[in-house]
Amino acid sequence: MSGFVSFISAGPGDPDLLTMKGAARLREADVVLYDDLASGAILDLARPGANLVAVGKRAGRASTKQHHVNRLLVDYAATGARVVRLKSGDAGIFGRLEEELETLREAGIGYEIVPGVTAACVAAAHAGIPLTRRHTSRRVQFITGADVSGELPPNLNWAALADPEATTVVYMGRRTFPALAATLIAHGLAPGTPALLAESLGRADERLIRTTIAELAEQIARGGAASTAAVILFGALAGDYSS
Repeated sequence: MSGFVSFISAGPGDPDLLTMKGAARLREADVVLYDDLASGAILDLARPGANLVAVGKRAGRASTKQHHVNRLLVDYAATGARVVRLKSGDAGIFGRLEEELETLREAGIGYEIVPGVTAACVAAAHAGIPLTRRHTSRRVQFITGADVSGELPPNLNWAALADPEATTVVYMGRRTFPALAATLIAHGLAPGTPALLAESLGRADERLIRTTIAELAEQIARGGAASTAAVILFGALAGDYSS
């Protein structure tokens, strides 16, 4: 009899932001395959005796290959185990969820997806700002700052990203942000557009930097914004909240 896989979205790593359903699944799991950024205190919620397996990926570091993660999901579930795949943020936002789902479907293994809090929402909440504003930001757009090679994706919608009346959130974009900002400015976005860099959300070393896209690009280019994880927000979100 095949087991079952629950994809749990761990949010930024703060157990208080985990959903009740996600916490319940952790307490029931026989096996937990977890990302680096979904480790720490959240794993304390796992059932005593559960097999905890690190399968995280980190830019510039030795990481578990995706095909190996896929194989582990199938192999553990095939034993009849209740498996939790613990992903950072919300599993459905730039989390390679589709590859793991496809593998399970091909193997005939059942699964569920438990949504969670994505980094954009946490960053805005911790900064005390909204992601939308009634008159000046009626659209929020999430993009990845890195393609499969780690470089800035070449096919971004630059007209949409340069829209000053939208809030844009960049995931996995710290390294490529100088190039992203330069291209946005070339497409008409003002260099003084408010920006927020949120690093290590929900952790002891959390840092929020309020600046502009031009100044942030310069800071990152100088190597002044290294962190374990970061999300960048810019556009109409800041306004008079930026002080």
